[in-house]
Amino acid sequence: MMRDHYVFSNGRLKRKNNTVYFEDEKGNQIPLPIEKIRTIHLFGEIDLNSKLLTYLSQYGILLQFYNYYDFFAGTYYPRERKESGYVIVKQSEHYLDKYKRLYIAYQFLHGAVHHMLRNLRNYKAQTMEYIQDIEVLYDQLSKATTIQELMGREGQIRHIYYQAFNHIFKQDFVLEKREKNPPRDPINALISFGNTLMYRTVLSEIYKTPLNPTISYLHEPSTKRFSLSLDIAEIFKPLIVDPIIFSLINKKQLTKKHFDYLEGEICHLNEEGKKKFIMAWEERLKQTVKHRTLKRSTSYRYLIRLECYKLVKHVIDDEKYKPLKAWW
Repeated sequence: MMRDHYVFSNGRLKRKNNTVYFEDEKGNQIPLPIEKIRTIHLFGEIDLNSKLLTYLSQYGILLQFYNYYDFFAGTYYPRERKESGYVIVKQSEHYLDKYKRLYIAYQFLHGAVHHMLRNLRNYKAQTMEYIQDIEVLYDQLSKATTIQELMGREGQIRHIYYQAFNHIFKQDFVLEKREKNPPRDPINALISFGNTLMYRTVLSEIYKTPLNPTISYLHEPSTKRFSLSLDIAEIFKPLIVDPIIFSLINKKQLTKKHFDYLEGEICHLNEEGKKKFIMAWEERLKQTVKHRTLKRSTSYRYLIRLECYKLVKHVIDDEKYKPLKAWW
């Protein structure tokens, strides 16, 4: 089974004969089983060369780079892609047509809010007031006539959703407000870290389809941004990221000792905390459900790819897009 590999230390990635090694700053060499690796995530300061990149390309391995604050810095993706000029043209048509774009954007949020409500209903004794407030706004999403109006209502929903978090946590953790750049408390740090992993995972699945990741519908396309991954991730953040956060905190697998502060105010997971989160993350992506259409067990990761292919079918006018809404 293919898997992701995570590197937290500083060092060097290098090829020696037909083996790839990670060499840390002390000179210790760790061989990487590249025939079993899908993506390598680099959180440390890593040296590498074009010879290594060429070799990794032969195996179709992605490299994901993160900066000092654990924010995404860039991707190296092998040249081979399932590109389709026809799909790109049709993607663009659906962006340029106001009504077609609004339909897709609405569907992304429809799936996202469904999963937010699903999370809160697992704790409905503590969150019923928030559920009711979100349900009112949920019904109003379909009345939006512009992307800006849709995003505005989504912002209201997410504000209420995050307020409910404080009634879910069993530890002394508080989310006063959502702060992204930079996160200033442990919960914001967890949300940001989890969302970053989500965006990178969605992007890696988009690359396995003919979709162009820069053409998006809910988030405005811009230079140097894979905004389609942000769109599709809206559906999966509350389905995958948030339940991981609730579980790790309530089971006390993450406590305040797993967080550090940079420059006195930027909160982030320390290495031990990141490893715990990533272990839960990988387990969640491998978890399977019985797919109602395919009639077989399907992993959470593969559900993301299926969502991408559903969008392909929609833009080529093969099948109307409807978002994933967890039924299990």
